[in-house]
Amino acid sequence: MAPLCSQLLLLPALALALGPAAGLEAEELAAGMVEELRAVGLPGDLPELEPECRLLLTAFAEGSATLSGCLARRARPVRLCQACGGLYRSLLTLYGDIASAVGNSTESHNCAKSILTSDRLQVVVTLSAFFNDTWEAANCANCMKNNSEGLSNSTQEFMDLFNKSLSCFEHNLQGQAMDLSPNNYTEVCRNCNGTYKNLNDLYNKLQRLNRHGDESGHPAHLCIDVEDAMNITRKLWSRTFNCSVPCSDTVPVIAVSSFILFLPIVFYLSSFLHSKQKKRILILPKRIQSNASLVNIQEKYS
Repeated sequence: MAPLCSQLLLLPALALALGPAAGLEAEELAAGMVEELRAVGLPGDLPELEPECRLLLTAFAEGSATLSGCLARRARPVRLCQACGGLYRSLLTLYGDIASAVGNSTESHNCAKSILTSDRLQVVVTLSAFFNDTWEAANCANCMKNNSEGLSNSTQEFMDLFNKSLSCFEHNLQGQAMDLSPNNYTEVCRNCNGTYKNLNDLYNKLQRLNRHGDESGHPAHLCIDVEDAMNITRKLWSRTFNCSVPCSDTVPVIAVSSFILFLPIVFYLSSFLHSKQKKRILILPKRIQSNASLVNIQEKYS
């Protein structure tokens, strides 16, 4: 078998040296040798993938390409968790099938060994780790329900409010298209204030709930889709439209500020009154001393 393989490896160089005419003969000879190799069987250290494993590998390759395309297309604005969740779950299932499936012949030729650990590079393992790391870094589990099928109710509510806010911005910008001052966004600030406030309050609520674990059961940051949507809205509201951020704690803030401003007045008033009283106490003995001196003088000259 070894001499036959060596001859097969030398055929391309021989055909190149002899020219086109000999190249055709070399191709025919190579085809004959390949058929001979198939007839006698490949060496034991070069096993072919079994049909079942080949199908699983092909499916994983196609799933990886589809998921990669989805992640790239949804990178800006970020919609990874919403758009690519189904593809990610399908790829996880395929990887599990590869890791657990066994070929038709012997245990040494199972799919896990042939595909996952047969070489140093381990491409399938590397790809799977990349997708897992990306999914965890995006905190997509915090957008999903406990069974990871579909967005959680709170996330769906937030995205609905987000889309409503963008629609309000767009509608009022169209209404101000004829305004002579392009930087005047008073219509946007006035008409969309309520919608933006509801969105901002819901985001703060989700942050508080997420620290203790809500529907998803994964206490951490909010998923990247929600964070990116809120960042976009806040930049539009404060930087682009220059609208003031609504504050629901106006009365307490005013009360505390007034109290702090009043403290210096109380301090100086109390200091003034205290110093006046000390001054009176110090003057009283002087008067007594002067009266005693006057009595002594009178007695001396009497």
